[in-house]
Amino acid sequence: MTHTTPLLLLLAGTLAGASASTLWERSLPAVMLDSATVTGLSSGSVNQFLGIPFAQPPIGKLRFELPQALPPYNASFSATAYGPACPQQATEIPVVSGLPVETLDYLTLINNSIVVTPSAEDCLTLNVVTPADATPDSKLPVVVWIYGGGFEIGDTSGYNGTVIVEKAISLGAPVIYVSINYRLNAFGFLASQEVKDAGVGNLGLRDQRLALYWIQKYICAFGGDPTKVTIWGESAGAMSVGLHMVTNDGNPDGLFRAAFMQSGSPLPVGDISQGQKYYDALVSETGCLNASDTLQCLREAPYEALLDAVNQSPSLYSYQSLVLAWQPRVDGIFLTDDPQRLIQQGSVADVPFVTGECDDEGTLFSFSTLNITTISLRTDTQFQEYVHTYWLPEVPSTTIQELMDFYPANISQGSPFDTGVLNAITPQFKRIAAFQGDIIFQAPRRLLLQHRSGKQPLWTYVSKRLKTLPDLGSFHSSDILNVFGGEDMTSYLVRFASTLDPNGGTDLYWPQYTTAEPTMLEFLDGSIPQSLTEDTYRVEAMAFLTNVTLAYPL
Repeated sequence: MTHTTPLLLLLAGTLAGASASTLWERSLPAVMLDSATVTGLSSGSVNQFLGIPFAQPPIGKLRFELPQALPPYNASFSATAYGPACPQQATEIPVVSGLPVETLDYLTLINNSIVVTPSAEDCLTLNVVTPADATPDSKLPVVVWIYGGGFEIGDTSGYNGTVIVEKAISLGAPVIYVSINYRLNAFGFLASQEVKDAGVGNLGLRDQRLALYWIQKYICAFGGDPTKVTIWGESAGAMSVGLHMVTNDGNPDGLFRAAFMQSGSPLPVGDISQGQKYYDALVSETGCLNASDTLQCLREAPYEALLDAVNQSPSLYSYQSLVLAWQPRVDGIFLTDDPQRLIQQGSVADVPFVTGECDDEGTLFSFSTLNITTISLRTDTQFQEYVHTYWLPEVPSTTIQELMDFYPANISQGSPFDTGVLNAITPQFKRIAAFQGDIIFQAPRRLLLQHRSGKQPLWTYVSKRLKTLPDLGSFHSSDILNVFGGEDMTSYLVRFASTLDPNGGTDLYWPQYTTAEPTMLEFLDGSIPQSLTEDTYRVEAMAFLTNVTLAYPL
């Protein structure tokens, strides 16, 4: 099987959420939630229930508050359209002139996909996709999708869960698919001492957690088994999955029995007070500077004024890139310590999990450092200043120099990896791409695997599809195509959710990971779609990054 379907077609087709106007409608399916009849959509072999509210609207006095459960449903409603996305932060990948046409096409498409409408504060809804013949007695496994977007952007409508359910049906292993919205950027990850004192940190993660409790209560009505839930996400969604594994002293509280992480693991973050400067900027820009209670003032600020202030903060594709303004942080409640320290302490849910990355995670985030105003990372000194200023400001300069030795200017060692002297847009592009991909994605994944080896069933992978794409290579998020495109990763996911083992069928057998035998599955283009390799690349460099971030969390 080859894997050369253009991203343009895949994203425009399989990843687009189905709308009511494009569905073949039969008699409308319905479920009972408490005393309410909820009517969905029927489409061939699947039913969809879209835009179901799972929490009280986080508006008015509930802005910047913990999500509140809904009272029992007592009024029937239609669940035939996605709810609005949560408020999105304005962001755009810088498109640099002179890039190959194919690369520009991908970047343009990704930028177009970032635009999500409509959006609103009243956004805490979820969607359920089921086999058409599922009944409350079916007790099917459940996969819960948590979207990515750097904790700044994203929503559920961009991911067509019917692909997953239809693939599961074809494999004879039917599943229920659930996707959930959660608050983003400052609305979901406001961070400061004031936020810590009020106990309202990590609200986006709290939203996800409340949705998982909703699933426990109501998924039986759709044919799901609440004891067979797999939480699954990509990028910020995968990081979220990892954080659910380390919260609550590693006790999943019956919310999930397995986890599947694409391009994300528990990330090295520090105290919530480290977000103070971004909080203070919001306070200033919304006219709350002189308020006696700045948090309350932000709750009462006009929505448009608050969103405008959010849009002035650094975004995922700003110059500081993956040093996120809005992200999970240690709040003392949901996260009691740096997630990587929690892993070291053994505070990890004892469930089987899969975790993997794309080979070139950092390339997509390294275009912002090419030619922003007069700044361009072209020399050793500029790279050193960039890392020291934005990434590791408290780290001794001698440590930064050592880091530079692990991530040298030699373009043949940069990312896209294994491409020799090609793809060197600037002398430092491949270097910064290698560093960013490892510090945020690859090194945290390896730390998690190494500390959990021998304690629970583990599998890991690397996606090397689209490897020949100029400048981007196997870029961050490219593995979404493997799963929402209904390809081989979909099969592995479905079998894992059904049996807690991704193996079966005609796909290559995927051995478990152990530190003694660190086997990983490679997803490849061409006539051989999978192979086995070892997770032993850049061992010393990643171990160094892990030690640095443990001492100086981001």
